Amino acid sequence: MTIMSLEPKKLDVTERVTGKLKNGELELYLDNQPIGRMTVPLEGISMEPNFEAKENKIFQNYTATEGTEARYTDCDEGGWC
Repeated sequence: MTIMSLEPKKLDVTERVTGKLKNGELELYLDNQPIGRMTVPLEGISMEPNFEAKENKIFQNYTATEGTEARYTDCDEGGWC
């Protein structure tokens, strides 16, 4: 007769953990399941160009076309849109 026992194990899931910034904390998820949180001060954070962090938020800077003539901005030199 074989006796089975339950033994504690560890699985490295580091590569599968994602985070969402919310109210100054980084909420950690594993496969969309909340697993923890940590405080993240945004002072001194290094961001890629066109991104900035301030007031516990992350912003993307971009250029957009505005105005009533915006529909013509994608036309080529020959007038084709």
